[in-house]
This record gives sequence, C-alpha cells and structure tokens, in this order.
Amino acid sequence: MISLLETTRISFRALKANKTRSALTMLGIIIGVTAVIVMFAVGTGANREIAARFSSLGTNILMVRPGADTGPGGGSRSAVTTLMIEDAYAIEEHCNAVAYAAPVYGGSAQAVFGNANYPVRVTGTTMDYFPIQDWELESGRVFTDQDVRSATKVCIIGQTIVEELFGNEDPLGKLIRVKKVPLVVIGILEELGESPRGDDQDNVIIVPVTTAQRRMFSPQKMGSVSMISVKAIDEDNLDKAQKQIEELLSLRHKIRPGEEKDFTVRNLTQMVETAKSATRVMTLLLTAVAGVSLLVGGIGIMNIMLVSVTERTREIGIRMAVGAKSSDIRLQFLAEAVILSLLGGVIGIILGIAGSEILSGSLGWATEVSALSISLSFGFSGFVGIFFGFYPAWKASLLNPIEALRYE
Repeated sequence: MISLLETTRISFRALKANKTRSALTMLGIIIGVTAVIVMFAVGTGANREIAARFSSLGTNILMVRPGADTGPGGGSRSAVTTLMIEDAYAIEEHCNAVAYAAPVYGGSAQAVFGNANYPVRVTGTTMDYFPIQDWELESGRVFTDQDVRSATKVCIIGQTIVEELFGNEDPLGKLIRVKKVPLVVIGILEELGESPRGDDQDNVIIVPVTTAQRRMFSPQKMGSVSMISVKAIDEDNLDKAQKQIEELLSLRHKIRPGEEKDFTVRNLTQMVETAKSATRVMTLLLTAVAGVSLLVGGIGIMNIMLVSVTERTREIGIRMAVGAKSSDIRLQFLAEAVILSLLGGVIGIILGIAGSEILSGSLGWATEVSALSISLSFGFSGFVGIFFGFYPAWKASLLNPIEALRYE
C-alpha cells in the first residue's frame, strides 16, 4: 500500500495539473467558510457590545416605571403618574434586599453658558442615583439630602456638556442656565459613553429631583416621578428585591390581589439576557444560511471529482496494472477532495478574519473572531471534503483494470 505522504504528493500533482478547475472547485468552500467566520464574528461582537453597554447602566439594577406592563415586547404606560418620590424612599427603607433606590424625573432642555448653548437631557434625582449607576465623579461633589429638600439650584454635568459649553475652562463653580434657571456646577461626571440604545450618556445635567420638579419642569402631579431606579444588594438578591418592591408598592397603592398593578418592575439583567438571546438566534440563522454555501461547495467538489474519475479512467487502469490496489486508488481521490476542501477552508478563514476587521474598521461594527468559529469552520470544511469526496473515490476504486486500459 502506498504511504500517506506519497498519496498526498500525487494528489497535489494531480490538482496542480488543473489549477483553474481546482481553484473554482474551492470557491464554494472559500465563500462558505468566509461567511460563517464573519457571521460568528458579528454575532459574538454584538453580544459583547450589548453586555458592555448595559454594564454602563450599572449592575444589579431594577427599574420601576409607572403604569401597568403592556406585555411582551412592550413597556409600561409611563405617561400616567402613579409613582411618587416617597415610593423611592419607602423602597429603600423597607426592602432589605435593596441597597439604593433613587427617584428620577426630568426632560430635555437647552443649556446656556455665556454665548454657548447646547441641547441636553436633564435628570432630577437624589444622591443615591450615583452608586446605583456606578457613576463616579471626576471632580467636585454630589448634592446632599439638604439640597434635595431645599430644591437647591445646583447641578452635576457630564463630559459632553463640559466640552460643548466650557471647552478648556474649568466648569466648577460656574453658573449655567437651563429653562431660565441659574444652576451652579458643583460636580463633573466621569465619561460613560453610549447607552444600549446608542444615546450619549455624557450629555446630561443632573440636578436634585425637587429642583427639576419645582423650578424646571411641571409634573402633572407634584411629587410624581417618571421612574425609580433601584440597586439590589447583589445579583443573588435581584429576584427577592423585585418581589419585595412589588409587594410594598401594591400595599402603598392599595392594589388588591388579582387587580392590575399601576407600576412595572423590570430586571435589567433579564433585559440583557433577552437582548443577547435575540442576537444569538439571529447569528445562528445567518450562520445556517452561510453554511448552505459550504454544502454547495461540497456538491461542487463531488461533481468535479466524478468528472475527474471519468477523465482519468485510463490513468487509473495503468496504476492498477502496475500493482496499485483499490484502496490506493480510493485513498488518492479521497485525498484530492480533502485537500481541495481544507485549502478552501484555510483561505476562507483568512478572508473571514480580514472581512471581520474590515467591517469593524469601515462600518464601526463590533466584531470578535473566536477560536470556536475558526475550529468549527476548518473542521466542517474537512468533513465536507471527506463526505462529498468518498463517493467519487469509491467509484474510482471499483473500475475494472482491463476496461480502464481500453478506455479512450
């Protein structure tokens, strides 16, 4: 029996004799592997980006919004005013699975400093908002409980506001006007970046919640808030905290068992997992579609190998006549199919990695090529070569030497 090394050498020589045909045969494998690598990279990168963006909102977070849950895919009817500042204080005081709870109320406005002005998002809250969001100050201080009680005209600004209004000037102690209300800048937030929805989280001015309600915006009901942001003690206590909040607010809002709640508690961790799950499903679907081209490439290999068997019938007869066994013939043609498939797989992996980098660089997509996707693509391309190359190799090994020598 001919050695595997000699069989490989003979197979390479046979493939080199028809370079153009060999290249076209590999094309289906190349396209399939490239597509699989790119789809995996986009999906993995998207999951990483989702996790990173949600982590910027803080960890162990629950969001309580006014209005009943509208069902899967929906939110709460937040136009209603069923949550009050006192609800946030009650949650923090009576729910032992909760570390912090902060009411949130605000809106959009124009911030003015000197001749500069810029559209901003104003968030009215309490000092507990900062540990909930894991948001540190670059300089200055946060406002105090006394600032909240007195509706003091102070604010903490994000990095975007610093750049747009102050440039190189130190903002601390300066007066800015928002909704015609003069606010003293007492703190500057560290840069946070984009939110999961793509919003600029640094384009924000944070003021005491009472300042936002009494001096800047007019709520439908004084003391009502648009959201209560809650941080559980740790991840293990998220479900417990959610249950405690629901029980407490149901009691405070006089909601009887079986009645529709006038608030909605959402778990941020569940929202992250839901977003990741949707991304994974989409990635698998796209990868499956890309994998079809691998199968098409395999069919192309089988077709070309069958043609090759017919064209090389006389060669097969001569090899058998000088002592080659059926297993040698079968191994040679199988080796040719596997070499075509693996070479196509290697080229496809290189192009897939390059394509992922191009997508990341030119379009700004988050991509991440994983060792798993490379291993799966290479392994599957080898399997395709063996699977679709076996029948032509088996057919070649069954040729009768006498008839093969007579073949013209």
